[in-house]
Amino acid sequence: MSDDERSDDERDDASEPEPRLFTLTEAERTRKEIEPLLLDAIECRRKMEPLGQNLSAVAARIMMMGGILVPHERLAKVRIEHDHLADNLRSSVSRIQATGCVIKDLDAGLLDFPAIIDNEEVYLCWRLGEDRIRFYHSQNEGFAGRKPLNPRDIGPANPIQ
Repeated sequence: MSDDERSDDERDDASEPEPRLFTLTEAERTRKEIEPLLLDAIECRRKMEPLGQNLSAVAARIMMMGGILVPHERLAKVRIEHDHLADNLRSSVSRIQATGCVIKDLDAGLLDFPAIIDNEEVYLCWRLGEDRIRFYHSQNEGFAGRKPLNPRDIGPANPIQ
């Protein structure tokens, strides 16, 4: 059947790849590879916030006053820097997601790796600052439901319980 003969639903289903399932070893290797991307994304977002606030404040003043003398050169530099950071953020997030990893909370550096444990689909769960993946949780639980992969190796205390 050609692409023209398929329905839109069939084309959509065919274009979405199956979610990747990680072994612990694969998740750990991927975590090490993408950690610099995660740090870059967090830093870009942190730097973007005040720039975005600055741009929004100028726009609000223009709206309230019906127009003001705008420092175009300074604002252009702010906009260029903001756009550059936004592009870097999108690129980092896209590259992380391309691995099959799920970003759960960018600000906290919280990543999940789809996996199977005891015939159940779960997430291997890691947060920036942890030395390795030690926890997992079911797909309908969040960070607070994390359980240790090895009950004897709980690592640092789970701060949300």
